[in-house]
Amino acid sequence: MLQGSDESKTEAREEAFSKSMENCVLVGSFTVDGKEDGEPLKAERYEIESVAKANDNLWIFTARVKYGKLDTKLPITVPMEWAGDTPMVTLTNASLPGLGDGFSARVLFYEDRYAGTWQHGPVGGHMFGKIERKKK
Repeated sequence: MLQGSDESKTEAREEAFSKSMENCVLVGSFTVDGKEDGEPLKAERYEIESVAKANDNLWIFTARVKYGKLDTKLPITVPMEWAGDTPMVTLTNASLPGLGDGFSARVLFYEDRYAGTWQHGPVGGHMFGKIERKKK
């Protein structure tokens, strides 16, 4: 259990992260293990409407998801851990609404960048890019 100023630092850190992820777009690339040689990077884009703490270490990312024929806005609840001042999504063999089962990821967010690993069943790789703020 955190005491006094530690608790207020945690709340401030969490509030700052939530605010920084409001109406942003993750724009970057991803790799597929075993297909790195000579292959151009694949583009990825995640439109984030909001990120809010649900409880303890669970956070809700409300995001537009484009995956195959699916193009919809979904609330996705994910576990979040902190490495000092750096938040990290820690998804392990999760089911995602409309997307299926067996999703795992470790994604760090720091300032205007994100980076991590992803896995969907037997296929996985790396992901990385910039966090861009949407113009209002």
